[in-house]
Amino acid sequence: MRSIHLILYVAFCLIASSCGQKGAPFLSSRDVRDSVGDTIPMKYAEHITMVRFADRVEVALKDPWHDGKLLASYSFSLPLKRCVVFNTAHASLLQMLGALDAVGGVADLKYMQLPSIRERVRKGSCKDCGDSMNPDIEKMVELGADAIWLSPFENSGGYGRLEKMGVPLILCADYMETSALGRAEWMKFYGLLVGREKEADSLFAVVERNYHQFMEQARQMPTRRSVLTERLTGSTWYVPGGKSSMGRLLQDAGARYAWAEDTHSGSLPLSLETVLDKAVDADVWVFNDMNAEAPTYNRLLAENNGYGLLKAFRIRQVYYVNSLQVPYFEEVSFRPDWLLKDYVTILNETDRKAGLRYLRRVKDE
Repeated sequence: MRSIHLILYVAFCLIASSCGQKGAPFLSSRDVRDSVGDTIPMKYAEHITMVRFADRVEVALKDPWHDGKLLASYSFSLPLKRCVVFNTAHASLLQMLGALDAVGGVADLKYMQLPSIRERVRKGSCKDCGDSMNPDIEKMVELGADAIWLSPFENSGGYGRLEKMGVPLILCADYMETSALGRAEWMKFYGLLVGREKEADSLFAVVERNYHQFMEQARQMPTRRSVLTERLTGSTWYVPGGKSSMGRLLQDAGARYAWAEDTHSGSLPLSLETVLDKAVDADVWVFNDMNAEAPTYNRLLAENNGYGLLKAFRIRQVYYVNSLQVPYFEEVSFRPDWLLKDYVTILNETDRKAGLRYLRRVKDE
């Protein structure tokens, strides 16, 4: 335990700028004392370590893009009271944990389908802080934010004016975990931040139990069908890396996945030709869609006639998620059990007998 504490202490001193120095919830390096703490156990998450002391919790986030380096480290006295949240999944999680009052502001409101957030913004209890790429700094200062939650990216080049505010940046790198349960387990960190640690532990126990139950159902399937996901965005087809949380979820669902042996934990940008070469015979195709009208096979062909070469297209085994109509992006990061159930259902060809939460089958005209 002493060695873990020492590593966190050194990391904290080296990366203190990632924590900021404003507000009571964050302790400066001068407040960190040489004492023994207890590591908070994480069963699946690989990129986060938390150690509890009598007066604080210290957190170290591994850099998911550079082995052996830290992305950020923090030393907290908790809970946080007023946060600005950039991602709809984290706002949704706080709602699940009964901590929506901790969301003092949001960025990219146009992408947040949560009625509760929109209502809070309408009433003025939550501030619309503008576009995440060009946030309204003045509003954040005005609401007195004690933390800003945002998703880091590789080679982002920093966070511009946000880093000069003196408000700590919570780098939400959960999406870089290599398993769906690993990503979901970050709810323990987020729950701890807002004083909902017990609620987060209880919710994760439910997610974990359900997830393993659906995995067991997948293992009982008589055959393993192959799956292709996503579709062209411009000239690029982004598929989940083999070590990404989505790539692993497909395998947990009992699917054969063409990129299962890939070692990337993010998305792979591919050409249509590469996808056809590797996954043209996939039994099932699932993609995200954000159009007002439901997709049809004719419309898909009109978009790109290459889709017609896919086996799943020819045998009419194509499914879609309309994230304007279902809370897909709001929920699946921290409720992967719900998404896994949908995949196990369609791979077992029982979607006509069992309800699907997110996936819908593409129909003919």
